[in-house]
Amino acid sequence: MAIGQTIDTMVSVPLSPAGRRRKRQQMRRLYLRYCAAGDVVDDVFVITDKQLATTANGSPYIRACLSDCTMQIVARMWNAGQNVFNTLPEEGFVRVRGRIESYQNNLQFIIERIEPAREGTFDLADLIPHTTRNIPEMFARVVELLESIQNRHLAALVHAYLDDSALMEQFRKAPAAMSIHHACIGGLLEHTLTAMEIAERVCGLYPALNRDLVLAGLFLHDIAKTWELSYGIAFDYTDGGQLVGHIVKGAVWVEQRRRQAEEMLGEPIPQPLIDVLQHIIVSHHGTAEFGAIKPPSTPEAIAVHCIEHMDAKISMYLTATRGEAAGSSANWTDYIKAAGARLYRPDPAPADSPEADAAPAASHDDPSRPLSESPVITNPNFVVEKPRKPPRSPG
Repeated sequence: MAIGQTIDTMVSVPLSPAGRRRKRQQMRRLYLRYCAAGDVVDDVFVITDKQLATTANGSPYIRACLSDCTMQIVARMWNAGQNVFNTLPEEGFVRVRGRIESYQNNLQFIIERIEPAREGTFDLADLIPHTTRNIPEMFARVVELLESIQNRHLAALVHAYLDDSALMEQFRKAPAAMSIHHACIGGLLEHTLTAMEIAERVCGLYPALNRDLVLAGLFLHDIAKTWELSYGIAFDYTDGGQLVGHIVKGAVWVEQRRRQAEEMLGEPIPQPLIDVLQHIIVSHHGTAEFGAIKPPSTPEAIAVHCIEHMDAKISMYLTATRGEAAGSSANWTDYIKAAGARLYRPDPAPADSPEADAAPAASHDDPSRPLSESPVITNPNFVVEKPRKPPRSPG
């Protein structure tokens, strides 16, 4: 099965009995996140960035990056020359035996034996980071929220994206970033949905905000990451992503989809609406320092910036602290550049019992109600079937 096909199914299709048996046979012994200096490891990993180098005394060695679904680690194989190097894929799956060592306060993998992994001897879900949430359910919720948009021009514009099945397939699978936040298969969808769920609460607290614009802006703010990032065995930027980026491309796409939406509607979409929606996209990084083309200049633009930034930051912090807590006894993480600090791991107020975690029944307006249960006002006029063009006048 091709990598792309496997990515399509690895987080959404229940395993058959035979699949469960294979899964048990392919169980990993240890994930990299939970390794410590002194551990001996024998398992399958993703290899990237392989290089043939020499030590100070002229001995050849191989340097590469090994990863599984939890993290990436630098690996070295001493006294390994061109013959071994040529047997390894540029990017692919390798079975490796070796040990974990500490070097300058960082862990590294010292390889003793390495060879290409045989297909069927590993589970791709153990090797490529992927969302733990249900992709079809998340996408259905995004569509449900978008269907509640009341403005017919925005509804038609959003539907021009939803009607593109190839784009939506990429939207369901793409990561939201290479490393900082939601860097996993399905990460873009998860980030977008979480931001839209937060927006439901924010717009309730600030009723003067244009909810339609905020929801549409959050749906589209990172949509061009489907084009900016490549994903498969490893995540990387496409050439276009490096040269242009998702912010510019996302704004250009609005103009392109506008034409399709106008054909569906049979009427023009007002230019101010297009301008304001494009402004949300080009300003969602907040400041020029972080890549924004313009600073947020409308209430909806600042709302989109704050909401998506909050989700990205909280996700990053939780992954770095609570995500690693089970595998480390240290109170502090290493320095994290994106946070500008080392992060404190322990949870100072864990629940005393399962009952303490149980939330009381929430009323319709209770702010403690789970976001996934937030009421949605469905617009009965939302475009489900493409609106027909008005009949041409005779002659």
